[in-house]
Amino acid sequence: MLKLSEIKELIQLVDQTSVHELDIELEGTHLTIRKANKTEVVTSQPATQYLQVPQQAMPQYLNPPAEAVQQPVAGGASAADSSLHKIVSPMVGTFYKSPSPEAGAFVSVGDKVNEKSTVCIIEAMKLMNELEAEVKGEIVEILVENGQLVEFGQPLFLVKSE
Repeated sequence: MLKLSEIKELIQLVDQTSVHELDIELEGTHLTIRKANKTEVVTSQPATQYLQVPQQAMPQYLNPPAEAVQQPVAGGASAADSSLHKIVSPMVGTFYKSPSPEAGAFVSVGDKVNEKSTVCIIEAMKLMNELEAEVKGEIVEILVENGQLVEFGQPLFLVKSE
């Protein structure tokens, strides 16, 4: 199995060269690194193994840019209402509205949030990733159901910013 430091080094090497795709299979782990405008990493492993990496340890270019996390709403809201923002999923995973099945939801429609307010958890590869609002305002709509699988960039919340 590849170490995180080895994966980081491979990503940097691909970024610095004209190579557009690197595909490696080693000891049951498959790693693909593709470069278009930005580098993306795709890994797959047997169901019994998981690459567990704390989010803060991930290279900055693996995290989505801020504009991918919140974007002004183009459709569905009036063009005049530029204060509505979409909070989108920064990764593929399972959406959870609360920290545990017994606990209450992080936010509900009508709740006030600030930039650091946790709005949900996205579970990816057995890691629980708390998602912050990153905008100050009021939750107008929750676009997904608890336990639903979400895609990268999928809208999760509509927020009326202050």
